[in-house]
Amino acid sequence: MGELSEDGPDDWESLDASAAHIANLLLTEPADVKVGIGGFSMGAAVAQYSATCFAMGRYGNGIPYPVNLRAVVGLSGWLPGSMSLRNKIEVSHEARRRAASLPLLLGHGICDDVVLYKYGEKSAQSLSSAGFRYITFKSYDGLGHYTVPREMDEVSNWLNSRLGLGGSS
Repeated sequence: MGELSEDGPDDWESLDASAAHIANLLLTEPADVKVGIGGFSMGAAVAQYSATCFAMGRYGNGIPYPVNLRAVVGLSGWLPGSMSLRNKIEVSHEARRRAASLPLLLGHGICDDVVLYKYGEKSAQSLSSAGFRYITFKSYDGLGHYTVPREMDEVSNWLNSRLGLGGSS
């Protein structure tokens, strides 16, 4: 991967292919399973991109997005296409409704030197301004481009509360 920059080009074809591959895996789940997407770094970028595809009801290439996402987690990542996202969501009532209903958890280390913290923060701001209402953004002092047990505990707790996964352990 090249260095991230706010004015760099996004590889829409690869993003659509990655998001479609993950969606196709999720389509094999039984209908009563609550599905979500999560990832770290590039995986977080694909997860956030998938959230926007879910909201718009289609991939960037226009093919319908087939999965009813219930949650998205992105750690140490960024949002591809953040500059044009708001315009794409605002044009459709259905896209605004889906965006407003999808919970997202984004986490980022303040000391991340691979995907700078500012990109994680900007992702949360872009998603929020595009109409995603349930965004939780967690920052971690002293954390670089890796994860720690505390962050994983917060992901687990967040997923349990959002998806009603609480059970006896």
